[in-house]
Amino acid sequence: MTNTQPAILGFDPGRDKCGVAVMGLDRQLYYHHVVPAADAIAHIETLRQKFPISLIVMGDQTTAKKWKQQLNQELTDSLNIILIDERYSTLEARDRYWQMFPPRGLTKLLPKGMRQPPRPIDDIVAILLIERYLNRLTASISNANHN
Repeated sequence: MTNTQPAILGFDPGRDKCGVAVMGLDRQLYYHHVVPAADAIAHIETLRQKFPISLIVMGDQTTAKKWKQQLNQELTDSLNIILIDERYSTLEARDRYWQMFPPRGLTKLLPKGMRQPPRPIDDIVAILLIERYLNRLTASISNANHN
């Protein structure tokens, strides 16, 4: 990666699988993938060697505390971890999936609400979590500038 701009790692933890995404502060998406939960921390370590990740943004659902503790204990260098409101992110991720990968063939004929992505979309949830964090950041910056 030639860009040295700090990147943010989005993490959507689950019992069996986790969504992982890496995005620059410029909202350029560098990476997204769904990995087995058992491999998630090793996978994050590998990504940290490839990208200048400055923080982790993850959903605030039930397993969040346990995962946050595990990340803090097991990552070689601890990273700042920010919890983000995760409500409705799965529905939003389903819509985003079809924007990123437009339906083809018979899937196109189905009403939007009935289309099911053909693969897990935890990585897209991770992308949305980063975007929610960046939106919150830009909102607080513009609020500070208006006061």
